[in-house]
Parts: sequence; structure tokens; C-alpha cells
Amino acid sequence: MSRSLMASRHRWIYLGSIALLVAMLITGLLSFSQLHATDLAAQKARQLSDRLSAAGYPVPAQDQITHTLGEDGGAVCADPTGALNQAQWKEAMSNGAGGPGQRPVLSDREAVQAEAIVLSVYCPDRLAAIQDRIDDLDLRDTVRK
Repeated sequence: MSRSLMASRHRWIYLGSIALLVAMLITGLLSFSQLHATDLAAQKARQLSDRLSAAGYPVPAQDQITHTLGEDGGAVCADPTGALNQAQWKEAMSNGAGGPGQRPVLSDREAVQAEAIVLSVYCPDRLAAIQDRIDDLDLRDTVRK
């Protein structure tokens, strides 16, 4: 074999090795950031559990909180003061009937405050806007303990 043909073959081996190392590096970085995100989600889930427990609420399982809310609060923090979310929120505080029979009801103060606790953990910057709307609601102590 000629010297230039061997040099060409070695060049491809070197380039292939470099490409493989870069791919392994990228995979390692993605795995590390994913693990960090999972740790952050678990940390926030523990924080939420502690706050819910301190307020006297039942606490869901840690993995359920972690998978549902992740590290950014998911749908809860997406746009809590948006028109669609407000409509869904108020619909949940109705009598459950559909159509013309649907009426607002006096919701329990504690049930509504639970969302404020979730927002305080996952997106505290949005809590003030939603707290103003919670304060405007006519809430009562309607759930028996």
C-alpha cells in the first residue's frame, strides 16, 4: 500500500474517533442536565409537601407531585391569570351542572388557597396577580373537618 493511502485511512479513523467522543460528550451533558432537572423537581415537590402539610392539607405522594408539576409547575404556572385558566378555575367552583343549570357556589377558602401554595413554590412571581383574584372571591368555610 502506498503511504498516502495509509495516511488517508488513518485520517478517517481519527475523524471517526473524534465524532464518537463528541457524541458521547453530548450524551453525557444531556444526561447530567436531565438528572439535575429531576433533582430540582424532587426538591420543589418536597418543599410543596412541607407547605401543604404545614397548612393542614392532605399531601399527595412525592413522585406524583414530581411527575405532575415537574420543576416549573407545568400547567399550573403556564398562565394562571389568563382568561381561559380563569374560566376553567371558576367553572370548577360551580355546582357541577352543565348548560343553563350551572350556577356558582360558595367555594371553600382552604380549597382555593391550596393553589396559592402551589404557585408560591413553583412560580412565586405570578402569585401576587392570582392572590388579588382570590381575595376578590366570596369564599367560605364550607368543608367540614
